[in-house]
Amino acid sequence: MSVELLKAVILARGLGTRMRRAVAGTAIDELQAKAADSGVKGMIPIGRPFLDYVITGLADAGFREVCLVIGPEHDAVRHYYGRDVIPSRVHVSFAVQEEPLGTANAVAAAEDFAGEEHFLVINSDNYYPATALEAVRRLAGCGLVGFDRAALVREGNIDDERASRYAVLKVSHDGWLEGIVEKPEGEAWARAGAHALISMNCWRFGPSIFDATRRIARSPRGEFELADAVEAAMLAGERFAVVPVAAGVLDLSQRGDIPSVARRLAGVEVRL
Repeated sequence: MSVELLKAVILARGLGTRMRRAVAGTAIDELQAKAADSGVKGMIPIGRPFLDYVITGLADAGFREVCLVIGPEHDAVRHYYGRDVIPSRVHVSFAVQEEPLGTANAVAAAEDFAGEEHFLVINSDNYYPATALEAVRRLAGCGLVGFDRAALVREGNIDDERASRYAVLKVSHDGWLEGIVEKPEGEAWARAGAHALISMNCWRFGPSIFDATRRIARSPRGEFELADAVEAAMLAGERFAVVPVAAGVLDLSQRGDIPSVARRLAGVEVRL
């Protein structure tokens, strides 16, 4: 029997290093350029802040409580969702990640929000299809979406070269996560196949993930990685179901993505 999923955590603390980099010939307006310079990707205006579309998607999928994991300096995000706009379909709260110490550390910052309940975790710079969000809500326990490689490239704004920078999922014959291969290159990416399942950080977690975040060490790049926390949880007995989804994701991780994301979101109604 599934546990009703109403809570969602959006990881919005990143430094936005790639977004800050200027890209010659990118047609964006002054407000978009200013937001891109700040590195706060979720506040880049696409008619509305990009996060408005992400939160609308969550509300459409049935989520009712949203926690934005932000940095202590992100007053613009806090003021916008706590003062300028008061959502009626979801309740928005905040968790502060004091330092940008990686995705596992960001999830850990939301422990008080999650409590003992299951919750969704997604990125702030990705717009996920409703089918993916709904699939996570229907899971009976912990799990994640595995995005079909070919569909991800065909239906989103991500080309195959960029897709190779994401993690490929190793899945058992009966649909359980066996491992995560980070950024496969060359022959490893070719062997993964056209329909390899890719992680775009669309997870359903239970309370066990918080203990896992406390058991891991920093990665070689000095961060606490969510993939390492998932592995620690699996070693402790947690199982993660993989739901295959053949759909695209809009990725707003770099400045050159803004025009294509804006085109694809044209006509999408924001209802917070």
